[in-house]
Amino acid sequence: MNEAIFALTLRQFAGQRRSLLLVGLALIPVALAVIFRLGEHLDQQEETANFLADIIVTAILPLACLIIGTSALGSEIEDGTAVYILAKPVPRRAIIAAKFAASVLIAAAFVVPATVVSGLIGLQGVPNEGIVAGFTIAVLVGVFAYTAVFILLSVATSRALLIGLAYVFIWEGLITELFSGTRYLSIRQYCLGIADSIASVSTQDFEASLGGPEAFLLAAGVAATAVFLAVRRLESFELTETD
Repeated sequence: MNEAIFALTLRQFAGQRRSLLLVGLALIPVALAVIFRLGEHLDQQEETANFLADIIVTAILPLACLIIGTSALGSEIEDGTAVYILAKPVPRRAIIAAKFAASVLIAAAFVVPATVVSGLIGLQGVPNEGIVAGFTIAVLVGVFAYTAVFILLSVATSRALLIGLAYVFIWEGLITELFSGTRYLSIRQYCLGIADSIASVSTQDFEASLGGPEAFLLAAGVAATAVFLAVRRLESFELTETD
């Protein structure tokens, strides 16, 4: 990994409007958790698990990773400034590794605290039952998998954001709900499977369709494959493509 590119990516993101958007995304589940906590609940633990699954895992996590992953390198490719990075004697794998590490760090810094805080608010006054820990670990794994996929999209196509949105809302939000076999190609289902293996609540509460070890291995495989393909794609880039 190239430390200079890693630090540059962090600084670039800090100066972008996307950082404000992520702050807003991170605050949404916390605000909703406060509203949720003010209501009456028949089973606070199960309803909190459902809340974390529906709000954090299904919406906030993939959207945050999409915003960060597609902009980590994709915006530089689109505006032509990537030529300055690609022209340097730095292995393309080191560039991808630095971009990936910086993107994972940024996404985790926003999504993980939002998960912990909103979970603790929702479970205030009742036993935790591993719900917060389960979803925190699941979200962290999801950050790695989603970010890797969206970085791959950013170097593979100029329509990375559009394709990413289609994956999140059409594939994971609709297709995987209709056809159970597609769960093996759903990062959302990986996250739910990991959360369910740690939390002491029923699988049916948040529709986890995979076991914990199986989900973790699939998530790791997706992340590793996406990073590998991103490196191969970047290695095929010619500097004339940025003209």
